[in-house]
Amino acid sequence: MLALADCNNFYASCERVFQPHLQNKPVVVLSNNDGCVIARSNEAKALDIKMGEPAFRLKDIIKNKNIQVFSSNFALYGDMSKRVMSTMREEVKRMEVYSIDESFMDFSGEASPEEKAIALRKKVLQHTGIPISIGIAPTKTLCKVAGLIAKKHTKTGVFLLNDKKLIERALKWLPVEDLWGVGRKHASFLKNVGINTAYDLCNADNSWIKRHLSVIGLRMVKELRGTPCFGLEENAKQKKNICTSRSFGKKVNKLEELKESISSFASDCAYKLRQQKSCTTRISIFITTNPFNPSAKQYKGLTSIKMDTPTNDSIEIVRLALQALEKVYRDGYVYKKAGVVVSDIVPQSQQQLSLFDNLDRKKHQKIMSSLDLINNKMGKDKVRLAVQGHQRKWRLKQERLSPCYSTQIKEALVIKL
Repeated sequence: MLALADCNNFYASCERVFQPHLQNKPVVVLSNNDGCVIARSNEAKALDIKMGEPAFRLKDIIKNKNIQVFSSNFALYGDMSKRVMSTMREEVKRMEVYSIDESFMDFSGEASPEEKAIALRKKVLQHTGIPISIGIAPTKTLCKVAGLIAKKHTKTGVFLLNDKKLIERALKWLPVEDLWGVGRKHASFLKNVGINTAYDLCNADNSWIKRHLSVIGLRMVKELRGTPCFGLEENAKQKKNICTSRSFGKKVNKLEELKESISSFASDCAYKLRQQKSCTTRISIFITTNPFNPSAKQYKGLTSIKMDTPTNDSIEIVRLALQALEKVYRDGYVYKKAGVVVSDIVPQSQQQLSLFDNLDRKKHQKIMSSLDLINNKMGKDKVRLAVQGHQRKWRLKQERLSPCYSTQIKEALVIKL
């Protein structure tokens, strides 16, 4: 038996933990540059605010309904996610962290899975302030279905889906577009051929499913039928490529500002490589103007550099990224977005040195270890390369950013007695 724990309206819930007066009030969280809605409390959903809705269209309803609006605070959300996951990990045999707000857990051997889930839900709420829903079922895909029911149709926030008749009812209730792994394109196709519910899809022929939804789609359907096809993955898979990119919060037309942003993105990529103990042998950068502004001159620059020696050294990766930027930069354009991608990733243990490598890698490794130690303790980018800049005017627009309550000592809550 498996279980799926899903944090309810996670980003909005994180904001409420440190501002309890927001309980039962509509809350929305905006995307990068305060662009569109990416999280809503139940009260905001009741006001018919849609996911992805541009913030500028909501000005009137925000004012009239006193909706609390926040810029996305991923430092806070990431830390709260770690706290939720560590709390659950204490109570289960095995666990797979599936996303920032979801995890699959091994409930095998539990005499009363529902009681276990209710107790776990209570503990997470007490320890972190985050409400979660838990769906229990024989397979991962059925856990997803059970999780939807737990969130929408139970008072306990827990639902056990293991009876054949109950599974059939649930699959007849679930629209095919809400199935795990079924995207918009596939959902539209399935509806056009008369498959409207998960139950309809379960009754389709296996060869037809494989032909139109691939082998992964067939495995998903088999899981709906009760046959496990996806096991728990306790160890996170190493990423094959890592990308850090941002849309700028202001118009950027100077090379120096692009250098600051590209350096920062490259440094982020290097840090992520070190976190998963891997190295890259290829770095790519891109810069682009705003394609949604047809009156402006358009340009997109993209290039990559191949390295002889795999590396995760911020100094080296930033230097190469700036070399790449010099190749693609064109004067006279207003740039909207830039990014850095590291690929051809290999494990750090398999790093092979070149005969022509003159870099003192042991020394640089010590520098990177010290850099990470300080920044992990004191906060991101407390120590950074000079080329990453100080003012960083190009940074994201975050006019409604909440404090980093749990990661910055200066922003921690102060309780006055």
